Amino acid sequence: MAQDEGETSRPSILITGCSSGIGESAARGLRARGWRVFASCRREEDCARMRLMGFDSPRLDYTNEASMQAALAEVLAATGGTLDALYNNGAHAAPGALEDLPTGALREIFEVNLFGWHTLTRMVIPVMRAQGHGRIINCSSVLGIVPMPWRGAYVSTKHALEGLTDVLRIEMSDTPIKVVLIEPGPITSRIRANSVPHFEKWVDWEASPRRAQYEGSLLKRLYASSGGKPDTFELPGSAVTEKLILALESDHPAPRYYVTTATHIMGTLRRLLPTRLLDLLIARAR
Repeated sequence: MAQDEGETSRPSILITGCSSGIGESAARGLRARGWRVFASCRREEDCARMRLMGFDSPRLDYTNEASMQAALAEVLAATGGTLDALYNNGAHAAPGALEDLPTGALREIFEVNLFGWHTLTRMVIPVMRAQGHGRIINCSSVLGIVPMPWRGAYVSTKHALEGLTDVLRIEMSDTPIKVVLIEPGPITSRIRANSVPHFEKWVDWEASPRRAQYEGSLLKRLYASSGGKPDTFELPGSAVTEKLILALESDHPAPRYYVTTATHIMGTLRRLLPTRLLDLLIARAR
């Protein structure tokens, strides 16, 4: 495939989960800064929409290794064999009390939110080693720092991601590849609406001993209209993009970047408060 000199001279990034929210905002923001953005999505119809917006958009499904291989091959064919950065972002939630979530629900969410990220990262590392540079950015969450009721499946994947990324950062410190965590708090996105099918698939809330709690709390959050009241401290996806730019373009990026006041508050409380007191505060805030 013939390469356009202007295309290959621009820094390139593969972003996952670009159908909405954080991923779509990142794709738009980085393209505006001159990056060549490969804005991947899980569903082909979302990829088609991104292509209509002028993006390269390979289909990439974290549960399908062949799709990851094909997406990366498409990127490398377009860039002449290089990739400057990977932004692992695509994820989903599976809300519900942990006692009501079958182990299959955890297997499913870990496949998407952790195992797929690791598989894709391992595919990209040899490319970055060969070219002599690279950035791997993983989008974690305030829920990778503190727990929150009803979110145990998602929390567990983000806590695991924090550990995985911290070790990878240390292990890659003897290479020219830099590894960074971004930790957003509440960001305007479709993750709550997108979690409803997973909740309905896995949780029999009507048979749960916590049925009254579901009716008084979680069901209202999940099934509220999309125009409902935003979460406290909620920011648009562009707030994450601002930190992503720092992670990508700084000569010496920080190991992690907090986004939103909520993340700063919870990060501080995690360090300062005894566990039982922090548990009490979180339980009251749910």
